[in-house]
Amino acid sequence: MTNPATPNPYAEWFERLRAEYGDQLGAMPLPDGLPEHLRLLIQNRDEEAIQFMLKLAWQFGAQVGYAAGSRQGEEISVMPSSRSVQA
Repeated sequence: MTNPATPNPYAEWFERLRAEYGDQLGAMPLPDGLPEHLRLLIQNRDEEAIQFMLKLAWQFGAQVGYAAGSRQGEEISVMPSSRSVQA
């Protein structure tokens, strides 16, 4: 756990992204039922399930980024494993 007095680089990065893309992503609809499911997870304080959802989203984003880079002919140094999910 980080010290509250110590800046959290991830939190700072997240806030920059939210400031830059918040309006655009705020208008993006989520799949039917997902907002209600997330609200229930929050109400039940199911941190494990919420973290799992975030890890999936992070992994899917990494795979899309890898695929986009591969199509552009960029050399990628780390290839995602197809057999295991890595966050």
